[in-house]
Amino acid sequence: MRGTRLKSVGAALSAAVLSVSILAAGQEATAAPTLSTWAPAATAEIHPGVQTYTDGGQCTANFVFTDDAGNVYLGQAAHCSGTGAATDTNGCDAGTLPLNIEVTFNKGGSLVSGGTVVGRGTLAYSSWNTMQERNESDANTCAYNDFALVKVAAADVAKVNPTVPFWGGPVGLNTTGTQAGDKVYSYGNSSLRGGRTELSPKTGVSLGQDPADGGWTHPLYTATPGVPGDSGSAFLDAEGNAVGTLSTLGLAPLPASNNIGDLAHELAYAQNHSGIAGLRLVLGTEPFDPAL
Repeated sequence: MRGTRLKSVGAALSAAVLSVSILAAGQEATAAPTLSTWAPAATAEIHPGVQTYTDGGQCTANFVFTDDAGNVYLGQAAHCSGTGAATDTNGCDAGTLPLNIEVTFNKGGSLVSGGTVVGRGTLAYSSWNTMQERNESDANTCAYNDFALVKVAAADVAKVNPTVPFWGGPVGLNTTGTQAGDKVYSYGNSSLRGGRTELSPKTGVSLGQDPADGGWTHPLYTATPGVPGDSGSAFLDAEGNAVGTLSTLGLAPLPASNNIGDLAHELAYAQNHSGIAGLRLVLGTEPFDPAL
């Protein structure tokens, strides 16, 4: 499926640009530690859905992850640190920044400013960098593996909660994919909305899976499609399991659809090739409630 990336390229982005580049095995999940370990969900400043800024490009964090050393990570799209055009969707040859660059977590970012920095981290893993280092050749992996991890600075870990705002969860990791008609739930936080979080929760429906894609991607429609800055945002299935991360806007054959990367595939690749021992998804501290 043809598409463009959903990273926002900063406050100076013009409407003319927007019209052209609507972009820019092992342990799988762990129950959240005791509530005292995490900031309260209602007041946490760093959480799924927080804005991330990487070298001026704004995206949305998806889920929280941890490892055997007790480090805390937020997921974002690998293309958030990409250096190419919005149409560069092959992570095996697209330009990308190096690891260990700073990423900030922001609140209230808009086209006018980046808002308030509420925390900091460093880019610890990028599927694009890793695939290029490994000379990955599988076409589906190259096309759809769009996942990165930002290691939260030790001073900011106490600000983190793993719950997806508004919906709650995740309650687990979806390993079976989606079927046509399955409901999905998301929380985007594009700077184009000027910090208006009431526009962030989204519901949608899966368009099913193409067997030729090997389970790596799920096309879907939401009531309003993801826009620049929503890129990387979390998607939950109808049971509240983490199912995917927002990657591209579909242009053909399903215009205005979005494509999400399959988190189980993305996470397994990271577990096998990131060098991060015990990497796993952290479950939310709050229950999933699609009826909110």
